[in-house]
Amino acid sequence: MRRWKCKVCGYIHEADEAPEKCPVCNADKIHFVEVDDKGDEIALISEIVVEVPVQEVKPKTFRDRLAALVLKLHLHPIAVHFPNGVLPVAVIFVALAILLGLATFKEAAFYNMVFVLLTMPLVMVTGYVEWQKRYKGAKTALFMTKIFCSLAVLICLLILVVWRLVDPTVADAGSVNRMIYLGISLAMLAAAGIAGHLGGKLVFGSRG
Repeated sequence: MRRWKCKVCGYIHEADEAPEKCPVCNADKIHFVEVDDKGDEIALISEIVVEVPVQEVKPKTFRDRLAALVLKLHLHPIAVHFPNGVLPVAVIFVALAILLGLATFKEAAFYNMVFVLLTMPLVMVTGYVEWQKRYKGAKTALFMTKIFCSLAVLICLLILVVWRLVDPTVADAGSVNRMIYLGISLAMLAAAGIAGHLGGKLVFGSRG
């Protein structure tokens, strides 16, 4: 049985031929290479060795070193855990404030959302670096959906926080806009959940 490795996400496929699409990241067949039992790429027998003049290696810029540090320390998964842990709590607090008229939970939800909003730039910047460097900026459905969901979370957060600043009573039990506010909160949570699911699929998909 031959082994094929996706060069985008690292998924290992065991079959006589590489799959048409990667089941994890949806990359095309051309992104697969044959590997041995150790995961090392197998060179093609018909491959022609061409001598290429040695080019001067450019020194790494500060941006390159920073990107390497992001990958080495896995800063994107670390950064994502903060908003993903707080966001569901904030939405639950919004629901309790609106449905049960608990003013304390309304305030707690607002401050939690402010915290998540402040962490989003770090999440998105490290995610962009991870996508560009580790996954070669592959524009597959999985990555495009993750990007769309991240932007949706950010937009929803901005709407919720700004709306709450303009109208402090929007999440009150008697507010005429309370269900719209709750609906945006639930949409934000759903987008975050989808992004998290796809991220988990990307990281753990090859483990079954």
